[in-house]
Amino acid sequence: MKRMLLVVAMLALAVALAGCHGKKVKPATTAGEGTTPATGEVTQPGETEKPVQAIPQPEFDRAEDALRDIHFDYDRYNITDEAADVLSANGEYLLNHGDVRILIEGHCDERGTEEYNLALGEKRALAARDYLVRFGIDRSKISIISYGEERPEDLGGTEEAWAKNRRAHFSPK
Repeated sequence: MKRMLLVVAMLALAVALAGCHGKKVKPATTAGEGTTPATGEVTQPGETEKPVQAIPQPEFDRAEDALRDIHFDYDRYNITDEAADVLSANGEYLLNHGDVRILIEGHCDERGTEEYNLALGEKRALAARDYLVRFGIDRSKISIISYGEERPEDLGGTEEAWAKNRRAHFSPK
C-alpha cells in the first residue's frame, strides 16, 4: 500500500513538473528590485530570463481594438499569468503589424503619494515593455510614460475601482 502511494505521489509530481515546463515569463518582481542600467529591464537578484512564447489570438484590423490593457495587484508591478497572456496577444499583434508603434502608459490607483505613484506607474510600464521586448518587439517601437494616479479609469473610491486603475494601457502612436 505504501509503495502504491509513493508511486502515485511520484507520478503526480512528474505531471506537475511537466506542466510547468516552458513557462512564458520570469518570476514576479516586487518593489525594491532594480533595473539593469544597460537595458533598463526590470530585474530581480538571481533571476534568469526565460523566452516568451506566442499564444494564438484573433486578428483585428485596428491597433486600438487589438491592444488590451493589463492590470496589476496593489503596490506591485509584476507581470501576472493573466497579464502575460494579454501581453502575448499584444505582442503577436505587434509582430504581425510591424509598422505599429505604441505608447505604454503606467497607471496607479489614488492611494499613495503622487511621487510614489508616478514611480510605480513607470515600473509598471517598464515591466510591460520589457516583456514585449523579450517577446521580440523592437524596443525602439515602444515608448513609455507614467501618469501615476492622474488619469483614473474609474473615479470610484472602492477596491473594484482601484483595481481598474492599476494598469498599463497600450496606445498606438
